[in-house]
Amino acid sequence: MKSQLSSHLLFALAVGAIAAACGGEDDRGGRLDGTGGSGGKGAIAVGGKSSIPTTGGSSGTAPGGNSGGSANTGNTGPYMLPDGYHSADDGGWLLGDPVTKDNQPDIGQEGESCGTTILGIVRDFKRGDKGGHPDFETFQGKGQTGMVLGDLGTDSKPAYNANAPTSYPKDQACNKDNMQGLPCTTTKANFDEWYNDVPGTNAPYYIFFSLEPGDDGLARFTSRAFFPLDGKGFGNEGADHNFGFTTEVHTTFRYNGKERFKFTGDDDLWVFINKKLAIDLGGLHESKSQEILLDDLAKTLGIKVGQVYALDLFHAERHSSASNFNIISNLSFVDCGVIVPSGEVR
Repeated sequence: MKSQLSSHLLFALAVGAIAAACGGEDDRGGRLDGTGGSGGKGAIAVGGKSSIPTTGGSSGTAPGGNSGGSANTGNTGPYMLPDGYHSADDGGWLLGDPVTKDNQPDIGQEGESCGTTILGIVRDFKRGDKGGHPDFETFQGKGQTGMVLGDLGTDSKPAYNANAPTSYPKDQACNKDNMQGLPCTTTKANFDEWYNDVPGTNAPYYIFFSLEPGDDGLARFTSRAFFPLDGKGFGNEGADHNFGFTTEVHTTFRYNGKERFKFTGDDDLWVFINKKLAIDLGGLHESKSQEILLDDLAKTLGIKVGQVYALDLFHAERHSSASNFNIISNLSFVDCGVIVPSGEVR
């Protein structure tokens, strides 16, 4: 029997071809309008071979929405958030089904379009100050780079840097209770649980992100209240929101030249391009930003114009008080998100 995951996607597939956590219940305050960007080079687009679950066939056009299409066909009308999505400041999200062996996403057929939507996974964790995972709701900090290695792991997960220092300057470290200058994680084994399914330790769900196109050729997902797991998984555990979770997204894009990617948020965030670390906002911290211009990093990342490359994004929300998740980019995506199978914790 088909899961509700497929029915959710029917909404997403029907929207146009333009393709990131603490606050109130609705980031946007009801603002649902937007201006579509032009197609072609530099525009956000999703299409071609899709790796997002689908029931197959043509999705048609959502009432009041944008017509579907393949990559770089352009926008044909105002952006409309798909039905059932939680609206953010820009774009929105929809929480899907729990991840199980029985509802693995189907691989879309060539020529299908996922509209504005990219698929990912969010995993809920019990808070460490109440006997849960020791990396969640136990530290505070100002950010810490170098927590992961510069090359993505062979399992397409971030590889823990076992040779990282065990103490840091106060402005580059975490603290716990009265202890300062600490690493922002506990052990490699505990870190490896962040992006792999571990029954009893985390609860994984599919999630759909809808990025909103702008008339500046950039697409945005902007949320000052990214709480996709409120009341789900292990629950809010006495807090107003569910603050302990990770986000994992795998997709591919065509490098056309002049692309940019910017992330602003808290807490940890790593972006790999062509399996190379391109953005490192690791550690617990208040909202921080990092922007990359792909042309400037092309040699370091080993990318060439006209080729298709992987983008792998890993995020963690690990402490209450603020949770922002913001993406601005003009990458031209060529799939709708790939689910990397969870492996055994290394």
